[in-house]
Amino acid sequence: MYRQLRTRLAVLGAALAVVVTGLGTVPAASAAAPPGWKRLTPPLTTPWTKDVSPSNALPEYPRPQLTRDRWQNLNGVWEFAKATPGEAPPVGKSLAERVLVPYPVESALSGIMRHETQMWYRRAFSVPKDWRVGHAGQRLLLHFQAVDWDATVLVNGKQVTWHTGGYDSFSVDVTDALTPERDQELVVGVADPNDQGGQPIGKQRKPGDGIFYTPSSGIWQTVWMEPVASARIDRLDLTPDLPGSSLTLTARVGGPVRQRVEALAYDGGKVVGRVVGEANRPLKLPVPNAHLWSPDDPHLYDLKVRLLGQNGDEVGSYFGMRSIALGKTDDGKTRMLLNGKAVTQLGPLDQGFWPDGIYTAPTDAALKFDLQTEKALGFNMVRKHIKVEPDRWYYHADKLGLLVWQDMPAMKDDIEPTPASRVTFESEMHRMVDQHRSFPSIVMWVPFNEGWGDYEVGRIADTVKSWDPSRLVNAESGVNCCRSEPDSGKGDVYDDHTYTGPGTPVPDPKRATVDGEYGGLGLKVAGHEFDPNGSFAYEMEPDSATLTRRYGELQQRLIVAKQRCGVSAGVYTQTTDVEKEVNGFYTYDRQVAKMDFSAARTANLAVINAPLGGAAPPLPPGKAGLEGIDAYPFDENSGTVAKDVVGKHDATLRGGAGWTAGHSGSALAVNGNGQSADPGVSLVDTAGNYSVSAWVKFNAAGDGTVGGAFQTVVSQDAGDHSAFYLQYSGQDRRLSFSTLGTRALAPTSPEPGRWYHLVGVRDAGSGQLKLYVDGQPVASKGVCLGESSGGTAAIGRGRYGGNPVDFVNGAIDQVRFFDRALSDADVAALYKSGS
Repeated sequence: MYRQLRTRLAVLGAALAVVVTGLGTVPAASAAAPPGWKRLTPPLTTPWTKDVSPSNALPEYPRPQLTRDRWQNLNGVWEFAKATPGEAPPVGKSLAERVLVPYPVESALSGIMRHETQMWYRRAFSVPKDWRVGHAGQRLLLHFQAVDWDATVLVNGKQVTWHTGGYDSFSVDVTDALTPERDQELVVGVADPNDQGGQPIGKQRKPGDGIFYTPSSGIWQTVWMEPVASARIDRLDLTPDLPGSSLTLTARVGGPVRQRVEALAYDGGKVVGRVVGEANRPLKLPVPNAHLWSPDDPHLYDLKVRLLGQNGDEVGSYFGMRSIALGKTDDGKTRMLLNGKAVTQLGPLDQGFWPDGIYTAPTDAALKFDLQTEKALGFNMVRKHIKVEPDRWYYHADKLGLLVWQDMPAMKDDIEPTPASRVTFESEMHRMVDQHRSFPSIVMWVPFNEGWGDYEVGRIADTVKSWDPSRLVNAESGVNCCRSEPDSGKGDVYDDHTYTGPGTPVPDPKRATVDGEYGGLGLKVAGHEFDPNGSFAYEMEPDSATLTRRYGELQQRLIVAKQRCGVSAGVYTQTTDVEKEVNGFYTYDRQVAKMDFSAARTANLAVINAPLGGAAPPLPPGKAGLEGIDAYPFDENSGTVAKDVVGKHDATLRGGAGWTAGHSGSALAVNGNGQSADPGVSLVDTAGNYSVSAWVKFNAAGDGTVGGAFQTVVSQDAGDHSAFYLQYSGQDRRLSFSTLGTRALAPTSPEPGRWYHLVGVRDAGSGQLKLYVDGQPVASKGVCLGESSGGTAAIGRGRYGGNPVDFVNGAIDQVRFFDRALSDADVAALYKSGS
């Protein structure tokens, strides 16, 4: 057996882990006594760091939705050692170091505070005599709430289970491995390839960097055991059915024969519903006149389920009665509905990282603190960002009344997932859904984020929906961003990421729209930064008052997006600072509130409570004809000024830009290296209707294509970026008309050395960005609100991150600006005229 075990671990590059503490000792192989556990100093100290000790390492019952009276916590000090591939398990051998379980080995609270790819844990435990394990059918279950990533478990030298998956719980019946001795030996071997493997890892990276953070390896949630009957309830699947005034309940039962169950629902200690039926089949538990669960009134029912017959197992649980769906509201827009009513969902991005415990909150009070803070800030929702929390986190959300969007932890963002990685990803995601399907707070599953390890997005969205039809599915959060595959059109929502935003996507008949990420306003607080030299945010503020004011401005824009565009939800980045990111409401150590929380709460409640609808103010008609309000034919062929032949805003050539033969006459010549032209003033109202047109010819890159760099033909500055970009998108290798975070992309790549007529149209009435190429409409994207811009119009460049960027390498001719949305016929006529 050990030869097989060593072979498998060597192939996986894995190694096992072991521990010792608390309930007894195992004979040591060496005479020297190993040192005891010591809490190390974390980069930052939270208010709960000092509360952690070997006697109180997360002592709470870890599984609130399936409770039994008899159980024993195995958290505490275990023996620990680094392992090597192929190494034999250290059965009967003492290990030199001490680790505090369940804190990941990289954390200060673990007492190890270093990354290990392969490790051993070891400890002894004893089984209480009154559990009568081994008598009258009594069995002993050993539970691991989460181990990252590959775990092999041995009891008294016998392998009892092997499990892969860093975010789901697993259990094993260890009865047959027990000995008559008082002390039983438990050895756990763990291998965690972290970002060198293909498994789901969320934001873990080694070392932590930028928007990615310190990894968490090994045991990172509670280890415990309990006695059970041979026929037992292993899981309860609970789905509220409001139209049927009932709870659909499936008791997942293991055992030698077919079982029957009885379920009783209680409200305030009074039985309100009862059902009897077969286990492992859906049963309808009546809940008449249901008291609905909502953020304003998070009412929960108690539940008892037992197996009928001799020595029947009995468990406790709870449930909430609520529904989540899509529907049309009176303004004709598709929105998310809670309990049949439109409820604007507003919450923060919640990463769930800690400077002292990393993936593991130091105490249950700490775990609850972030949720309490979010509730106190007036939020009614939280997006759990590419991490899965302990069950008690969802229990607290259920009790407090916070809607939860549950992300699936992503695979590594910059590699194409292999077929094996895809199988692993879908298996772990299915387990995540199954193990969390009964928490009423969870209202949406999010399989992918911003293209990180994404594949077959539409199929995955459909698959998750088939696993759980009772909840919404967000196929890809930030589908407009980063490495995302093109929008699949699947799922229940279209999710926009725009920083600082918020974005203004428009719902379609089948999907609601949400701002899955926006904000990211930052403030540095001296003495409370994880990495003072590396601290960053999407927009850094000088002080708390400015941060509070800017937050209020973003929330006011979200109200407009809600009313005029139909946006159903917003997710602000973020609850706390996380390592180098300093864009939280709290510092990373949870010691300093960075803005006026009372003002933030007022702003948040204003978003949630703002009425739907609201007619947009009428827009001016704009100047008729195809002349435009400003036009640059670039026919000078010399000098450093391009005349505005319609308006009064001549453009200055910058960076040594010159002249070349144009589509008609001469044209602006730019080399892609700092050359452009601009009038020094804004020309169009980017919050309203406008259009821009130009002829452009791109030079060839080294491979004979236009190349992989962004090249912006026409733009207009707005703060640290451009309000719009009429450009070649190097990321997509296609022509594009875009705002920050949203691109209307042409279907094919352009050819170098050929003149193209490009027109970008912003139609505020329909909320569309439209791209035309050579007189024909080729793409459109819904962006309800335009961003106000007071900066200069620009020809041959864009602006991003406060700097001029995306310089064109080629020639630009016949640039025109319009203060209205051109029609298809207008664009066709403009192209035909050659202007």
